[in-house]
Amino acid sequence: MQRYFTLAEAEALIPQLTNSLRQAQDAQNDAKGAEEQILQQKYKVAMSGGSVVNINRSFALRDQRQHALERLKSIAENLILLGCQLKDLEKGLIDFPTFYEGNEVLLCWRLGEESIDYWHSTEEGFAGRKEIDDHFRAHHRKEPLI
Repeated sequence: MQRYFTLAEAEALIPQLTNSLRQAQDAQNDAKGAEEQILQQKYKVAMSGGSVVNINRSFALRDQRQHALERLKSIAENLILLGCQLKDLEKGLIDFPTFYEGNEVLLCWRLGEESIDYWHSTEEGFAGRKEIDDHFRAHHRKEPLI
């Protein structure tokens, strides 16, 4: 079930999300690093006509990559359980569904921002971010208008 947020509820999650996103970025970097080393080993074998591979190192790299991917999956699942939407891990973009003037819109936060200062429609995305002003604050709701 879709969760909707007030601005205050979404902002209360910023410290937790900051920590989660940094951990997810680290896990993604670990997985990429292990994958690059695996590919380098494969290339070295292919270019040398079948050189001897350190099998223990190969298994360790595969385990490292798998562990990093499992960490990343767990963090992503936790973000989903919170109800926020991870839009771009590398940029640290998170959206929070809310309602504004009866329409579903998204509060938009980026890793490094101290507060949530922007929103956009569900169709616009990051490029359509608008500043949260007094009118938005007065007319946004957690539930749709009935």
